[in-house]
Amino acid sequence: MEDLMSKGMSSAGQALLSGCSAGGLASILHCDEFRDLFPKTTKVKCLSDGGLFLDVIDVSGGRTLRKFYNGVVDLQGVKQNLPRMCTDHLDPTLCFFPQNLIASIKTPLFLLNAAYDSWQIQASLAPPTADPQGYWHECTLNHGKCTLSQIQFLQGFRIQMLNVIKDFSKSNQNGLFINSCFSHCQSERQDTWFADDSPLIGSQPIAIAVGNWYFNRAAVKAIDCAYPCDKTCHNLIFK
Repeated sequence: MEDLMSKGMSSAGQALLSGCSAGGLASILHCDEFRDLFPKTTKVKCLSDGGLFLDVIDVSGGRTLRKFYNGVVDLQGVKQNLPRMCTDHLDPTLCFFPQNLIASIKTPLFLLNAAYDSWQIQASLAPPTADPQGYWHECTLNHGKCTLSQIQFLQGFRIQMLNVIKDFSKSNQNGLFINSCFSHCQSERQDTWFADDSPLIGSQPIAIAVGNWYFNRAAVKAIDCAYPCDKTCHNLIFK
């Protein structure tokens, strides 16, 4: 950022910090810090795509992702770079989870996320370490092969995601696009971002929703109905 600012970004009239997956998480963690780099006259907003990683219980009753994040936080010593408004009262590992940060971020933030985030299903909810018998293996690769009970478990994950964003969504400056797809990262691919057959909530594709929010054309709080109602998804199928 120092390099970019020195090359002219410091005089920008508009700025958007965005990222996908780990970059989406970084966009949340550093959103207010990014805002502080610019004059107050600059319109600054942040977009997190696929970065709403949840601190949830996996299929074995453990917390795989919390354990993983704890290793990242310890190894990289990131406490000093996490928002103080969180680390002042919570363990740094918990402050690596957006659910403990988003309601306190002052800068306008847009959350773009699949309600059945495919990466979280594979790495957090039902990773091999939590499923040694492989009961979830086929389901994590292709949602069409999930049993009714597995789908019910995933519906619970969606409900947890919606609960996490309740306070965040109350702010008029924030935006949401939570579609009921089995996907991960939808802003970096043209087919999901803005194409003739891109995913929709109502009649609105992702790019239009983000644009309406960024340019203050409309409030955007788009939340899809539960699977399998959405027929516009570009669901990820793994072999």
